[in-house]
Amino acid sequence: FLDKALLIIMLKWQAYGRCKTRLSRDIGKINALSIQKKMTDHTVSVAKHLEEKGLIEINLAISGVGFKKGKRWASELGIKNFNLQGRGCLGEKMKRQLLYNEKFCVSNKIRKVIIIGTDLPDLCHLDIENTLKKLQKNDLVLGPSNDGGYWLIAFSKKLLEKNFYLPFINIKWSNSDVLKNTIENISSTSYKYALLQTKIDVDTIEDITIINNKVA
Repeated sequence: FLDKALLIIMLKWQAYGRCKTRLSRDIGKINALSIQKKMTDHTVSVAKHLEEKGLIEINLAISGVGFKKGKRWASELGIKNFNLQGRGCLGEKMKRQLLYNEKFCVSNKIRKVIIIGTDLPDLCHLDIENTLKKLQKNDLVLGPSNDGGYWLIAFSKKLLEKNFYLPFINIKWSNSDVLKNTIENISSTSYKYALLQTKIDVDTIEDITIINNKVA
């Protein structure tokens, strides 16, 4: 039996020229926008499958638009719960989402939180189920990405209640040491952590090529 978790999906408003800037330099803004939309739809589809199984509740964390547009977009995606990401670096945005969702978790008896982005074309529902299993024996679960960061971060009840900011201390975001530094933060304590398989966060045309080759 797996405890239900809150899955927070960090996503950016899909506007021409405003998403996947590195990728758009290689393949053009229209193609980059199309890929971003497909990856977002795929992520939401995986999440909804898990929600139907009763394993998670979904919350969207939206950037790039205001509240009204964000609400409309969440509704179009078929998700009722959402928050805006707000200002700051990625770490500040993730911490803010944990705080925003504190009451929701308490009132819905949710004891675990998982955060992912929308840059994972090979995300599978088993990735999230595996995360939930690992959270039964660990306080933090990380999904390493090919660029030295992580594609998933998940928190146990104990870590959320006592020390949820711990993984975000002294991290230089958009740096190849993000995962390494996050693990160091946890390793210096009595908390236990586990790693998932490494995945590719799609940012460049090289990333797409690698994924295509793996599928082939």
